[in-house]
Amino acid sequence: MLIRAEETIQKANRVLRQCGTRNADRIARELGLIVMPRDFSRQKGAYMVIERNRYIFINKHLDPVMHDIVLLHEIGHDCLHRGEAIQVGGLQEFNIFDMRNQRMEYEANMFAAQIALPDDEILEYIYGGYDVGQIARIMCSDINLVALKVSELNMQGHRFREQEHRSSFLK
Repeated sequence: MLIRAEETIQKANRVLRQCGTRNADRIARELGLIVMPRDFSRQKGAYMVIERNRYIFINKHLDPVMHDIVLLHEIGHDCLHRGEAIQVGGLQEFNIFDMRNQRMEYEANMFAAQIALPDDEILEYIYGGYDVGQIARIMCSDINLVALKVSELNMQGHRFREQEHRSSFLK
């Protein structure tokens, strides 16, 4: 499985510059995505292209923290995987799968982590002696997203202890 980590991070940084915000709802609006709350029983979100219109369907029962993470994840699919969605006939649902086996899901999670969790803040907390659980609470995030962010920082040359995280936390 070839993960395009550097490309994913660069794309997330371009979106941050373009939109001027880390707010998931504002980013979706800026990018022209149509966000539709849905009454899903289990699924958290889905990205679809229907007749060239880009939709994100999101579970309306998510708490605000998970809403933002899932929305950023689905925005990641739009920015990184729109071509794949169009190739399969203009309609593609990206379920949230186990990241270890699904390149696109892992990349979308990396995209969400890059936007939601600024490097400088994460580094400040790490050097301050905080663990991933504490950082997640302070930053109103999910421990698994913070652990993924620490892994991203290690890919960029930092040497932090790898953190265990549930790869299926958005499943």
